[in-house]
Amino acid sequence: MLEVINLTKKYQKTLANDNLNFRVEPGEIAVLIGPNGAGKSTAIKCIAGLLRFNGIITVCGYPNKSVEAKRCFGYIPELPAPIETLTVEEHLEFIGRAYRVENWKEKADALLERMELDDKRQKLGKELSKGMQQKLSICCALLPEPKVVLLDEPLVGLDPHAIKELKTIIMELKARGCSVLVSTHMLDSVSEFWDKALIMMNGKIAAIRTRAEIEQSGEDLEQLFFSITEGTENGVAK
Repeated sequence: MLEVINLTKKYQKTLANDNLNFRVEPGEIAVLIGPNGAGKSTAIKCIAGLLRFNGIITVCGYPNKSVEAKRCFGYIPELPAPIETLTVEEHLEFIGRAYRVENWKEKADALLERMELDDKRQKLGKELSKGMQQKLSICCALLPEPKVVLLDEPLVGLDPHAIKELKTIIMELKARGCSVLVSTHMLDSVSEFWDKALIMMNGKIAAIRTRAEIEQSGEDLEQLFFSITEGTENGVAK
């Protein structure tokens, strides 16, 4: 489970995240949606342990920056950053050994095949296209079989096969009981698989809706999103 309590992040005079509170339960896919500048990327980097922040973030009950949390956490950043001088295969070997993944080679082989990187094993990180780097990032994040997975604009730069495969993988993570958080500003890219929507605006969570609530109330998520992000709602929706 991923839990965020009173997350606040300030850059000098700019309040990027203002007292964020939400949970992503095991077996749940939550989507963090909002326009550019809403504060999504800052929240993602805080959750991933890349920024200092005020508040509490726990992964499987552990503080997010602890070793215990990192053992059960997978992060796929918006901008992949492979090690330039390691081959594709060496990246996965490093992750497999660092996380002490049982049968890591067999699991790495399966991931490389799914992401169509099987024939790129000996290519260096610096030789990969952005799309290939993104695929490698996905493989590295999933190899340790994390219980909480964070994806930041994961479909950007991927080819159609990889998009389809990643969406299938996300559904498999849900079925396995993982907590999945996807950050995006493209509603249509996540429309078929979200369970909970977290709408961000001006550094705050402006609304939280589950798919069940939307279906029962007859509310339209897209209309709600635009009513908030285009300024027709100024307060924080419940």
